[in-house]
Amino acid sequence: MKLIIAIIQPDKLERIKQALSEVEVFRLTILDVQGFGRQLGHAETYRGHEIAINLLRKVQLQIAINDEFVEPTIQAIQKGGRSGVAGEIGDGKIFILPMDECVRIRTGERGEEAI
Repeated sequence: MKLIIAIIQPDKLERIKQALSEVEVFRLTILDVQGFGRQLGHAETYRGHEIAINLLRKVQLQIAINDEFVEPTIQAIQKGGRSGVAGEIGDGKIFILPMDECVRIRTGERGEEAI
């Protein structure tokens, strides 16, 4: 079992959800987050003064999956989240973490059956 955490652009969320449903990944958690990577934020003008915005709005996806769904899930996130053919700085990151245990609260099921 793995936990996939993906940090993506907010405007790519619907495309990624569609790509995930095509590979039969339907369960995910979505969080609004802020951060920056290589793009280091941007500047905006407010009442004539330039203000540095160093934290950009992002969306974090958390997806608990069984091992056989890892690669299709990664490919779906890349397909839906990449800007253009080559992609751009700021398209996001995918982290794959081992998940030791999962427990379904309602039934007490554990492991892969609980996902």
